[in-house]
Amino acid sequence: MPKPDQTAAESAPKESPPESPQPATAESTVNSADAAEPGPDAPTASDETAADSPPSADELRAQLDAAQAENAQMKDGLLRAKAEVENIRRRSQNEIVAARKFAIEGFARELLEVKDSLDRAAAVELNEGTGEAVRQMKEGLGLTLKQLDLAMSRFAVVEVEAAPGVRFDPECHQAVSMAAGGEVEADHIVSVVQKGFLLKERLLRPAMVVVAKS
Repeated sequence: MPKPDQTAAESAPKESPPESPQPATAESTVNSADAAEPGPDAPTASDETAADSPPSADELRAQLDAAQAENAQMKDGLLRAKAEVENIRRRSQNEIVAARKFAIEGFARELLEVKDSLDRAAAVELNEGTGEAVRQMKEGLGLTLKQLDLAMSRFAVVEVEAAPGVRFDPECHQAVSMAAGGEVEADHIVSVVQKGFLLKERLLRPAMVVVAKS
């Protein structure tokens, strides 16, 4: 029969021996050193103090000057853009007006050849022995010329002023030759070879003239 003291000693839990500390490795030493040292991006006390401090008056003035300069530059660019748009609009309107105003320029220039032919036919003088049919034909030719002149005037196709004694104007006259003027002053028209015409102040064809010599 066991003794009470021996039974109690055997039934008591045995204590495990204390664990011996493991030796530190090189990897754990490096990791602990990295954790202890702050990184280059870590904020320092001086950085936090600088971030918390308000900007100085010089810095605020510099920022204000930069903002004003940028604003002035943007405003100048806006004004230039508006002016360019306005110029484009005006040019477009002028081109539209000119296109409408001189739309018949080509047609009117071709029509001048017809008028020249009718003028030459009307300038033929009839003899006394000319038949009645020829006289009626010339009268009809005269009426046709009047209708043509009226139609041309309605569309602002007018004759260039060119007649003997009128001063030569190189803007609307073309000198085909020089001649002794007699009573006509120098640089004045002696005779008209071919009539000239204007379309709403635009020259369609210059008048061909003979000019008096100086």
